[in-house]
Amino acid sequence: MYPAHDVQYALENTRVVVSPDRRIDTFGTTNFRFYLVSELMDSVGEIRVRDGRISADRPQIVTPDHASRLLLEGFGEDAQQFARMLQARHAAFLKYGFEIRKSDLSDILVHDRLEAVLDRVERQIPEAERSGSAVIQGVEEGWEICLLKFTFDLVQLSTNINIFDFKRRGLL
Repeated sequence: MYPAHDVQYALENTRVVVSPDRRIDTFGTTNFRFYLVSELMDSVGEIRVRDGRISADRPQIVTPDHASRLLLEGFGEDAQQFARMLQARHAAFLKYGFEIRKSDLSDILVHDRLEAVLDRVERQIPEAERSGSAVIQGVEEGWEICLLKFTFDLVQLSTNINIFDFKRRGLL
């Protein structure tokens, strides 16, 4: 588990250099390839490039009734009150599911300047994979936090499109 200051540092030092053109598909599974580039803290000019995949399951509509059942399990009075408020508003929200496939994760060490490595990684993305790929500059300690930040930012970018698609099909 990361200390709070390490989490904050990772969040503040995550930069998406190349963002995928695609968003999370409303009615299917979406796969993204990521390249996470981080500088080793105790080695000058040593850069780690991680290459892996994130799979995003299609978003699910969570109704107020279902949300209240989820919230009530093991929670106290504040959660129960919040669930009642959701039911009264008839508010639905989307639930996203992600899996970071560790089996697809690889990494290499490169001896160069950070900016040069980022530029090279960006140029080496196969043309056929550009729309579903991301290059992320992050930190070595807490690189998973950087990857999660990218993932949650992608959810935020996709939410309005997903809601529109659900409404267009009469599901919301």
